[in-house]
Amino acid sequence: MNPKKIALVTGGTGGIGTAICIALADQGRKVIAGYFPPEAEQAESWQRKHQAEGYDFEVVACDVSDFESSQKMLHDVEETMGAVDILVNCAGITRDKTLRRMTPEQWDSVLRTNLDSAFNVTRHVVNSMSENGFGRIVNISSVNGQKGQFGQANYSAAKAGLHGFTKAVAQELAAKGVTVNSVSPGYVKTEMTDAIPQDVRDSIIQQVPMGRMASPDEIAYVVSFLTDDRNTYMTGANLPVNGGMYMT
Repeated sequence: MNPKKIALVTGGTGGIGTAICIALADQGRKVIAGYFPPEAEQAESWQRKHQAEGYDFEVVACDVSDFESSQKMLHDVEETMGAVDILVNCAGITRDKTLRRMTPEQWDSVLRTNLDSAFNVTRHVVNSMSENGFGRIVNISSVNGQKGQFGQANYSAAKAGLHGFTKAVAQELAAKGVTVNSVSPGYVKTEMTDAIPQDVRDSIIQQVPMGRMASPDEIAYVVSFLTDDRNTYMTGANLPVNGGMYMT
């Protein structure tokens, strides 16, 4: 019997990340969820909750905005569990401000966490994936990386950067049995969006032809499609999951 393929989801304990972890586990993967080191207590609680539900998730601490921290995480994972076969770069933050009020720190923190992290983590899995002749890399972008968003110059720039990163790396790895794709969600119903004032949420939903936000499960399903063993010929693609909010 073939061993389970190992899937690493950065930002795996968040709303969308959790749904992706569940979808990949249901796909038969051994799933590792990454979390930000200061959130260890929350990550352990998250792990216990899902273990009680029958999901044997591993959790690993890493500051994905830091190259050396990412390198150490991947080294530790490989030493204890084996090489990563599937990588989902899902870690992300927001620091919204109009450009004239945005500080260098707000710009840098979003670019480092949302864009640099994709390089910091992916850089350390491409060799083993190429040597093994199998790999699935999925970068979680955003509809706002496609169309831009008022007050999100940092976030939109980072998410747009993921599209270019995806296409370039897909070309480098195409002959190695490794696919690299991105998913661009629209607005997703999570604890983060639930905290948005009701009138603002209503105005957002009015922009969506489907008349609602996505569920995290709907994003996770698309990720699981991209990581499926049978999905061997799609690479360098971006799949928009935005309820018709933005069409290209």
